[in-house]
Amino acid sequence: MNRDEKKAAAAAWKERKAPAGVYALRCTASGQCWVGRATDLDAIEKRLMFSVRMASTPHRTLLAAARAHGGEAFAFERLELFEDEDAGPELRDALLKKRAEFWREELGAQAL
Repeated sequence: MNRDEKKAAAAAWKERKAPAGVYALRCTASGQCWVGRATDLDAIEKRLMFSVRMASTPHRTLLAAARAHGGEAFAFERLELFEDEDAGPELRDALLKKRAEFWREELGAQAL
């Protein structure tokens, strides 16, 4: 990949529309579940899966599960997508927070 192609790829990445939403991270070995919200689900999925594979996360319960079962025991699930592009960031954040709380109660999950 030459320099111009790298610049074009970086520009395309910055201009893409990131999917916002609510997600669950499940440990298939222990049955534990964590729910969170993000304005970029693609980025948070990559970040969380890397952190559990490396067993280096600031969330104590997630860290303990990652150390006990390994990163292969985790699955990322998109629970809800937020597609309203007309809503401002404050409204979007409030809605994501409310929906994340709903899913935590629904699944009996911990917060991320």
